[in-house]
Amino acid sequence: MKRLCLLSFVAALAAAGSAPAEMKQGTADLKSAGPLAFGPHGLLFIGDPQAAAVFAIDTNDKSPMGTGKVAAPKIDERIAGMLGTKASELNIVDMAVNPASGNVFFSVGRGRGPDAPAVVVKLDRKGELTEVSLKDVKFDKAPLTNPLDGGKRAQSITGMAYVDGKVIVAGLANEEFNSTLRSIPFPFTAETKGTGVQIYHAAHGRVETQSPIRTFTAYEINGTANILASYTCTPLVRIPVATLKAGDKVKGTTIAELGNGNTPLDMVVYTKGGKDYLLMSNTKRGVMKIELEKAGIVEALTEPVRGGGTKGLPFETIGSLKNVMQLAKLDNDHALILVKGEGGMHNLETIEMP
Repeated sequence: MKRLCLLSFVAALAAAGSAPAEMKQGTADLKSAGPLAFGPHGLLFIGDPQAAAVFAIDTNDKSPMGTGKVAAPKIDERIAGMLGTKASELNIVDMAVNPASGNVFFSVGRGRGPDAPAVVVKLDRKGELTEVSLKDVKFDKAPLTNPLDGGKRAQSITGMAYVDGKVIVAGLANEEFNSTLRSIPFPFTAETKGTGVQIYHAAHGRVETQSPIRTFTAYEINGTANILASYTCTPLVRIPVATLKAGDKVKGTTIAELGNGNTPLDMVVYTKGGKDYLLMSNTKRGVMKIELEKAGIVEALTEPVRGGGTKGLPFETIGSLKNVMQLAKLDNDHALILVKGEGGMHNLETIEMP
């Protein structure tokens, strides 16, 4: 049996809890706002690509705030108004739903460049926006070893997830295999050296170790936690979490080629009708619904797939979903989507899982 990767803290989310004693009180000195992920008891993990570090913030957002659909037209205009700036100067980098409360969090760059000041914003279930304070909070920080410098520093963190007591961080590092996955225990320890990742990229017809994972999620196959990751041009790869050892190298299993000339943007895993699916937004081919029934047994792709062809796990394109930039699982039956609309503004919408 395959099932969704239920993180170890889920059963306890409804119970009261507190931040680990190892967290300190002070100011989380983020240099940039990057990927987000939630842990237990409202703990928010924030990737800071420019500082090459992961922050853990105690949001104190632990009480369930209700259920139901979430909608916020032109959310960037609302956030910009709250921050006293223009929507054109705002960049929504990532969004995540806190499982403890159901509230929605955004990482935001107040500006368009890599050095734009970092802001974290919360949209509660009443529709109210507030800025999440990074001052006088309980927090912890894990600096990443050997990040790439220069123009590629922004890719030091490209995605994050919390899995079984560890923060999994994807990005590029200054190692033999630039493409890296780090498995960082929480509470944080000093060691953040990553695992070099090698994959066979069928659309390119070659083995690759330099390209970053663009988006990933956790998925459990036969009782074992795995990472389902996708890269530009658009391979889908399976990597067991247990193989992510500091300083080692791992070869991912390419389980699908979804067509070249395309960049994956975000993904969520869900169950419908007794079957598991991966929903993935991307730049060129709409939102893809990928069957995961054979994710653990499908034959690995080891030969080129040319001409924009596809192979491996079957999928369908959901034609009604267009310009979806971000995805987040709202509950078992619904997803939250950030849709790019007219004039470049973004609308926050709730959809039923297709």
